[in-house]
Amino acid sequence: MTDDTDVEELEQRVEELEATVRGLTEELVDASERIRTLEAELDRTPSTEELRESREGGVIEPDNDPDTGADEATKPVDGEADDNEESGLDDIIVA
Repeated sequence: MTDDTDVEELEQRVEELEATVRGLTEELVDASERIRTLEAELDRTPSTEELRESREGGVIEPDNDPDTGADEATKPVDGEADDNEESGLDDIIVA
């Protein structure tokens, strides 16, 4: 009976391996298709509109916002935190 059991185990293992190979083959085919699609997009010449949008969107303008540095303005000055704790105004921010 050990021979029959061994044969059955081997056949089951072969079926599992065949299923794994089929799954991996499908994944490889899908990946190859995605790669071809991406390569085709890279090879495509962008339209004038796309070039214009990329130039306009790619420019980073300096931030002239007067609120910049607000973190510094909201930090407590020496002794200020103690005053808030004593008066119970910990959660109130005065602008």
